Amino acid sequence: MYSLGSESLIKQAREIQEAELQKFYSRLMKLLQLKELGYETLDSLHRLHLILSANKYARTLPSDLQQRLLSLLSSPAEQFQVLSSALLRETPPSSGEELNNIQENISQLNTHAAGLLVSQARSRTDLNNLCAQLIHGLEGRPSDGPTRSLTFALPVLNSVLRLSPESLTEEHVTILSKKFVDWLRYASIVQGGGASSGGFFTGPRSRQPLPTAELDGSVSGDFFTVLCVGQGFTEDQWMNVYSFSMLRHWLLTYHSVSSGNSTMDAASRLQLSLSLSHSFSNDDRSEVDGSVVSMVSATSSSSRLLPPKERLREKTFQYCQRLIEQCDRKAQKKSDTELQKACMVEAVCILDCVCVEDPSMVFRTFPSIKALFGRLSSDLSYARVLLSIAQFYLNHGEMAAVDCECVWKLVFGRFPAELFNDPFLAHELLRFLRQNLDSLRLRAPEFIRFLPNFLKFLAWDSSAVVDDFVDLLPSLVTEGTAVEMLHTLLDLPCLSATLILQFRSVSLPISESSSRGLLSLDAFRNPAFRGLFLFLLRVETGSGHTIDRLSTLHDLLAEAADWPRVVRCAQVVPVLLHIYFNTVVTVAEEKLLAHLILVMLERSGLLLAIPTYSREIHRVFSCHLLRLCKLRPSLVVDQSHELLEFAGTTANVYSKEEVYTHVVWVLGEYLSVSSDSSCSVVLITSCFETLEAVLFEITSSAPPPGTVCPAPKVITTLMSALAKLASRSHDLIPRVSLFFSKLRTAARNGSVAWCADEEDLVAIVTRGEELWSLLKAPGVAQSVLTPPPHVLTPRWHRDTNLAVPLQLRVLTRLTHSK
Repeated sequence: MYSLGSESLIKQAREIQEAELQKFYSRLMKLLQLKELGYETLDSLHRLHLILSANKYARTLPSDLQQRLLSLLSSPAEQFQVLSSALLRETPPSSGEELNNIQENISQLNTHAAGLLVSQARSRTDLNNLCAQLIHGLEGRPSDGPTRSLTFALPVLNSVLRLSPESLTEEHVTILSKKFVDWLRYASIVQGGGASSGGFFTGPRSRQPLPTAELDGSVSGDFFTVLCVGQGFTEDQWMNVYSFSMLRHWLLTYHSVSSGNSTMDAASRLQLSLSLSHSFSNDDRSEVDGSVVSMVSATSSSSRLLPPKERLREKTFQYCQRLIEQCDRKAQKKSDTELQKACMVEAVCILDCVCVEDPSMVFRTFPSIKALFGRLSSDLSYARVLLSIAQFYLNHGEMAAVDCECVWKLVFGRFPAELFNDPFLAHELLRFLRQNLDSLRLRAPEFIRFLPNFLKFLAWDSSAVVDDFVDLLPSLVTEGTAVEMLHTLLDLPCLSATLILQFRSVSLPISESSSRGLLSLDAFRNPAFRGLFLFLLRVETGSGHTIDRLSTLHDLLAEAADWPRVVRCAQVVPVLLHIYFNTVVTVAEEKLLAHLILVMLERSGLLLAIPTYSREIHRVFSCHLLRLCKLRPSLVVDQSHELLEFAGTTANVYSKEEVYTHVVWVLGEYLSVSSDSSCSVVLITSCFETLEAVLFEITSSAPPPGTVCPAPKVITTLMSALAKLASRSHDLIPRVSLFFSKLRTAARNGSVAWCADEEDLVAIVTRGEELWSLLKAPGVAQSVLTPPPHVLTPRWHRDTNLAVPLQLRVLTRLTHSK
């Protein structure tokens, strides 16, 4: 984790003695008292930070040293501000008086000092006071005192509001809403930092401020936004940038604050909002004297009649509309193109917030959003922007009476199919699905059809997105998708391998030979097998539940069994299968559950040959086969033909041991009249004969070449199932008793070929003798082997209303007393 040198320094910092530490404090105090703080002081502060951060417990600094560090927070050198803030965070909180002195002197606050106040706030009262102090500082006019940059205040205020939104009062909301209007709409449109137009006669007196520019190099003809560029920026332009960065959070925060009687009713707001788009003049002015108002995009004077919240929404709408217009310009730098994309995402999200708060804005906003979608929908490099547009359509498409089908086909269809290897998009799209499940079910129920497409994210990078699918999967399980989803989950490693082949097929030329062993890549490109791979890469459900040539596909992908991406994908399938079965039992009817049992039997032998994968899937199948049959015992009788066909295949004993054992158990347990009145003696006899034949075969010969002896659990389960069936049809008791007799005789003659361990053989014979003894009393055998429900359901030893628990406790104390 750390290099040897780093570990040595950390060890020294932890083991420093108190006497040596006090000397170090004294030396550092002398350095901090110098007029000029140099490199030696900086190095000592670094050493002190290592000592404080390496220790498990917080150290208390001498009071005079702590005072010096507090004074460094206002140092003109930012590196000392950073270090002093970091050091004070590692110590116990300073006294309330010291922090109050810093907090009250708002003109000396900076980012690091304010951040320290937030981190060392002891209660919500402290946060409320800091919030009020910051807002007071932002409200102050330049004439209130010495001018000092307050650009740090908005980021810190944003942090305070995230920690304690209730710190806001209605007065604070009004003040900040007005300030946001000023910063967003009325920031200076000339460059800061003394920008010059150049020329031979340029000098200090001839410097004229230049206007800000657009990203395409043209002069900005409208108000300032985050997409305006220049050689320098004024403070109000920086406040414009900071305001935009926290605008969405602010809109969401103040919406929860009660606005009392100041909020306009919906009808008045709608009428005034519509009037804004028809009457234009240049009478609008900023709340702060001296602000510059753009004459090109002057807004309606009627907006001044709006309360602060509504006015902020109006200016926010104008700001975002201008941003969208600016993003249509071709940027001169690639980095500016990425900035445009980020701003488009934020602008659309902010417009979404505005429309959620004020539905009357939907009709003014939707035309620009629709036009933006039409412009970007053909370019998948704008996928994250299009995803934010999809959120807008989901929230407001119904109100605007807009057809959203093309949006869902793009987002749910093309995005996963073509951008499955984009980790950022995968995270954003899956988060979009998780956060909007209820809305999607109501307004876009067709999203469930794209399940095979969504699973491409999981197949490509299972480790990163498995948590998302743990949350999503229960919502995607329906009666219509359950069977296909089960097949799709089992084929997930095949999908992972196919996506890798698709990716390599694009990157490797067709003419390149397969000398490196990529035989599966040749198969992927072979038209004869194209249909198999296209089925795995399908976009929507309904293309079939499985494919006939699944074993052929597994053979083609055999070399992918040890690819790391495929192995990781196979590891998450059992987890998702547990979630799938836990969900499907709550939504499926008995007919569907019966079908799922058949799928489990079929697919237990049709899995990609990945080490341990088949074994894990068999465990999941076994667990949920028992659960399904316990939930619906009649399923065993209904599906007895298929279950007997599976149990009667001797090869399954060796290749599908876990599943086979549980199939035999459910046949013995639930094939009875008590489970289903339609169960007949003929069916019981047929089942007995099938299991008897298998048990006789595996106990009379050695296992097939290449296999091991059957597990004792399989044999004892077969024996128990035969005994249970015989107890329900007494004519079968002589046959099973004869088998137990032969088994005991064979064991007495020495070792047998079908059991390699002597202890296992003894256990099998003992089990046979116990069952034989029970069957000598048929009435008792049935009560013991298959007790009725009224015997199993009550837990007599746990029922506190009976005397049995008391008697057991008394006997326990007597037998365990010394």
